[in-house]
Amino acid sequence: MKTRQHQFLNNKWEDSVSDLDPAKCQLVLAFGSSELLIAPETFDHLRKAYPKADILMSSTAGEISNGSVQDNSVVATAIELERSQLKCVNTSISRYADSYSAGVAIKKQLDGDHLKGIFIISDGLLVEGHELVRGFNEGNTQKIPITGGLAGDAARFQQTFTGLNEIPGQGNIIAVGFYGEHLHIGHGSLGGWDEFGYERVITKSAKNVLYKIDEESALDLYKKYLGTFVDELPGSALLFPLSMKVQNAEKYLIRTVLAVSDDDKSMTFAGNMPEGSTVRLMRGNIQKLIEASAIAAKDSMKGLDNHKPQLSLLLSCVGRKIILDAKSEEEVQAAGEVLGKDCAVTGFYTYGGLSPFGMGTPCELHNQTMTITTFSED
Repeated sequence: MKTRQHQFLNNKWEDSVSDLDPAKCQLVLAFGSSELLIAPETFDHLRKAYPKADILMSSTAGEISNGSVQDNSVVATAIELERSQLKCVNTSISRYADSYSAGVAIKKQLDGDHLKGIFIISDGLLVEGHELVRGFNEGNTQKIPITGGLAGDAARFQQTFTGLNEIPGQGNIIAVGFYGEHLHIGHGSLGGWDEFGYERVITKSAKNVLYKIDEESALDLYKKYLGTFVDELPGSALLFPLSMKVQNAEKYLIRTVLAVSDDDKSMTFAGNMPEGSTVRLMRGNIQKLIEASAIAAKDSMKGLDNHKPQLSLLLSCVGRKIILDAKSEEEVQAAGEVLGKDCAVTGFYTYGGLSPFGMGTPCELHNQTMTITTFSED
């Protein structure tokens, strides 16, 4: 595997040195701010540089490139697989009855011999991430690792953009299938948040809308713990996610609040909140968030069969960026130290990460985590 990285910052492109052959490049991953990503000249520049490659583009809540975190930039990574293959599928959520159906259909298109992994980039607002993942898991009898993330839009939550081989638009779901016996793919995902308060049970919900916890209004209960942050809702909710453990599950998921309603005292989350699940409030611990990135990187290397990592995709959630603020680069650098200086690192801050908990387990939608996918080709 060969890679070459580019960054558009302060109105100019900066290119790294590499022996990658542009004519043999199969895939370019371009992550950037919404404004820059939908500018036609961004896609045109990458298409001219890599005429035969599939160009996958996603808007972000911040761009990651090696040890740095930027806003209002574009980071692009060109990938040349020397002994392996890949296949890209692109569709619009508008073509399906729901996100689950879209996931089922895309997974079927990628099924094939020697499928080693699937990487997904989806619209972050028009697609239900939990249902999309459920669709991908439906036919995954071979337990192929499925990872990826939901596109971002800074901290605005207004519109996100994704695209394959065209200027990005809204509602698109893109998946890349990686194939071949010489390719090794690992994954890791961890939050690092502190839980506090009592464990409580969800007693009324509808998909990702939470109405009652322990038969009490969810919003009223939530506000009791926020103190002075109540006046800053829903934005301040990014700092106080919920941990959720579905019945009979071994590990908890983290769920982010997207919106609140004072009319019916409900809370809307970036993922389903099944009745009967237990929940606890969480708050950020900066040092633990940074350490979690290093652990996720270490976990992502377990699937490489002792091969050195060559490319790592870091998808961290926007809430982490908000709470880490100027220390955001420290979580990226913590992961980079584990991965090593010879591993190309790229990624972005997302509206949700996609990853299994461990080897051979189903993919899950994660909020407020660092989710890492690492590749090596022998």
